[in-house]
Amino acid sequence: MPNDLEMANLPGADLTMADLLITGGLIVDGTGAAPFAGDVALVGGRIVHAGPGFSGSARETIDATGCVVTPGFVDIHTHYDGQAIWGEELSPSSSHGVTTVVMGNCGVGFAPCRPEDHDALIRLMEGVEDIPGVVMAQGLPWDWQTFPEYLAALDARARDIDVACLLPHSPLRVWVMGDRAIAREPATAEDLAEMGRIASEAMAAGAIGFATSRLNIHRTKAGDLIPTYGADLAEWKAIAGALRDAGTGVLQAVLDAPFATWGEELAKLVAVAEDAGRPATFTLATNNSGPEIWHDALAVVDAANARGARIHPQILPRPIGMVSGWALSTHAFCLCPTYQPIAHLPLAEQLPHLRDPAFRAAVIAEMPSEGHPLAMLTRNWDWMFPFGDPPVYEPARDTSIAALARAQGRSPEQVAYDAMMARDGQGLILNTLGNFHEGRLDALLPLIRRADTVMGLGDGGAHYAAICDASYPTFLLTYWVRDRAGERLSLAEAVHALAAKPAAVMGLNDRGILAPGYKADVNVIDLDTLALHAPVVRFDLPGASRRLDQTASGYVATVVNGQVIRRHDLPTGARPGKVVRGSQRAPAKAAKSGSLIRTMQ
Repeated sequence: MPNDLEMANLPGADLTMADLLITGGLIVDGTGAAPFAGDVALVGGRIVHAGPGFSGSARETIDATGCVVTPGFVDIHTHYDGQAIWGEELSPSSSHGVTTVVMGNCGVGFAPCRPEDHDALIRLMEGVEDIPGVVMAQGLPWDWQTFPEYLAALDARARDIDVACLLPHSPLRVWVMGDRAIAREPATAEDLAEMGRIASEAMAAGAIGFATSRLNIHRTKAGDLIPTYGADLAEWKAIAGALRDAGTGVLQAVLDAPFATWGEELAKLVAVAEDAGRPATFTLATNNSGPEIWHDALAVVDAANARGARIHPQILPRPIGMVSGWALSTHAFCLCPTYQPIAHLPLAEQLPHLRDPAFRAAVIAEMPSEGHPLAMLTRNWDWMFPFGDPPVYEPARDTSIAALARAQGRSPEQVAYDAMMARDGQGLILNTLGNFHEGRLDALLPLIRRADTVMGLGDGGAHYAAICDASYPTFLLTYWVRDRAGERLSLAEAVHALAAKPAAVMGLNDRGILAPGYKADVNVIDLDTLALHAPVVRFDLPGASRRLDQTASGYVATVVNGQVIRRHDLPTGARPGKVVRGSQRAPAKAAKSGSLIRTMQ
């Protein structure tokens, strides 16, 4: 049998002296196996021991008595493409046990990009991902043009956690086609060849895959469709061919369902994935009411995977939607003509107007003007709920804005206005657009437990003033494992869904498991006291722009590459995060014995 040193692939290391030793905790190793008591020892950025009785000593020790010890979590759907350039902390993700994030999702990002196309990509990210233009204008130095140069720019900067990058379709299309891409003209044969060449260059430099979007509500701030909307299969296949030739990488897509049928949309993704011979993942949510149409998507997935494809629906373990408030970018009155003149003002300057009875009456009486599709989804009264502290993500149906209005004999507009005026105008409303079928989260449990689904959709680094779902790891552990009334996930299931499973789907097979040889990314969590706090508005982006942030308490320590980046829910200042270039192999011994690795890639 190999010893710990051989398993860790650290020949010559001193196994009697760990850099960091985590003792006395309940180890949940990420594989889905039952938890067990033991110690975790780290040397040189790798795990050298995970089990009972580490016999050596350590330069530093963390007492994990009464805590669970897990691998670092992997969030495969974020948009930190900009924040990873202008900032060193990838919060809120790193506040919730996440130690690796994947960027470039939805086919949007900042590379490749020529100087003359900076404004076009800024407008795109401003509309699709709700990142204020001033943030990008002030925060991005644009010291890159090509995708390999962007990875080098990331490498040159310090940060708390690891980042991996998908090649985004929209910048690639604009790089090759210029204004023709923005006008969504079909690609020529020469365009397709050049896209394939650049995709091959990106894969060689370390892209983890390719991402695109077909969703018709993904639009610029002016309401224009994104460059990739309607791109045909020949274009997808030309780009995905670079993944096939490299023998690595994952396809990520946001499809145009349910605006089109799941059958139509998934047929395209499956065709591209099968042609490239690569795994693919796509966004899947349940509808709130009516027939359970997500089963249509699952039927297509089942058929494709039975043929040998590797299609992974990507899910969020709580409602998909937005948070509304006066200080945020969307709310029920953001498109009302009377409100529009004060929309750009700080909350303190809005408040005198908002408290004026005449202003209130005028705004409540108005119908909103046309605007961005997301802003037009803010009168979803039956599925909107006052959102307090602690935040409730499974609110009772009789607490919806519509239900409260009926009970109080008032209009939904009056109830929504007053809900946002709570706490001196800082009141919030949760707008549940999906994943809340019949007002319950029950439909998500079988989705979470499917072998082919993968957790994601945290969207960290995007929708700064509308969404704060990067906190979903804490929600999964508190609601689904500890607090839910009804059937729950086991701790082992939850940690597997947060760590090894998403890592394996993305080909990051060196992390997500606590075993010798794996990366030294670890969480120490006091599950008994773990708590998710209400989102708050901070003004810490470039240009002092706003963002929603959501913190947690109960993370005793988070370790990245062997260094403690957070202790007792506060950052330590350590910056061990690295750029992950391409797929990563599992430790040699683990790859021979780990069925998880073989089945999920």
